[in-house]
Amino acid sequence: MPEKSDRKPEPRTLTVGTRVLVRRKTEETASGVIVEDYAELTDTGERGHDWAPVHRWAVAFDDGRLVFADTADLTVVSRRT
Repeated sequence: MPEKSDRKPEPRTLTVGTRVLVRRKTEETASGVIVEDYAELTDTGERGHDWAPVHRWAVAFDDGRLVFADTADLTVVSRRT
């Protein structure tokens, strides 16, 4: 099992291919790999839909699920080579 860390990653350390843990208050912690970065879509101010904010990262969990998460939800486990 990956070592736990309370250190939140800097956005620049997160890229497609980075292995992460996704931790949310309402769900169990799960591990996976970042598969997409939606940074350009996270600024919803001009789009008029603050009621449905875009989460920056798409993460493919090891169990096959795809989730969307914010930087604060992620902890870097390792970088895929």
